[in-house]
Amino acid sequence: MRLTTKGRFAVTAMIDLALRQDGGPVTLAAISQRQQISLSYLEQLFGKLRRNELVESTRGPGGGYSLGRKAGEITVADIITSVDEPLDATHCGGRENCRADGGRCMTHDLWAALNVHMLDFLQSVTLQKLVDEQHANGFELEDRPAAKRAISAAPVVKPIRITAPNSVFALGGLTNK
Repeated sequence: MRLTTKGRFAVTAMIDLALRQDGGPVTLAAISQRQQISLSYLEQLFGKLRRNELVESTRGPGGGYSLGRKAGEITVADIITSVDEPLDATHCGGRENCRADGGRCMTHDLWAALNVHMLDFLQSVTLQKLVDEQHANGFELEDRPAAKRAISAAPVVKPIRITAPNSVFALGGLTNK
């Protein structure tokens, strides 16, 4: 199995989301900034996670993403397979045509057995377990910035009205008075 960047980033982003979802929907921009993952890459990943019902999206102001199921019901295997990552250590993708002549290689059974163990392990690790590990390692949520107010609390200042002439020609009228 080759766990690529796609799978790693998906798991990392889901942990970030699970840690913060009690505060409401989490934006991809916030995850992107905290985890140093490209926003456009996260958009691709979360599109796949949403189609597989691992996350739900909320549109509009205050919108973002939240988990589609409880963190204890989502496994690492669910996340990785949702973003189209194959969990396969065999060279042939399980088709048993490993060699150039289309035959099966001598180590095919070894890699196929590894696939079974990897899948079993990743199915045994839930998102909740990863969140609990973060808390055990001393993770603390940073303070959320106060929401920006749409209406200013500052008093309205009256504009100053100047009653001076508005052109050079009107200046002559001031000297005649």
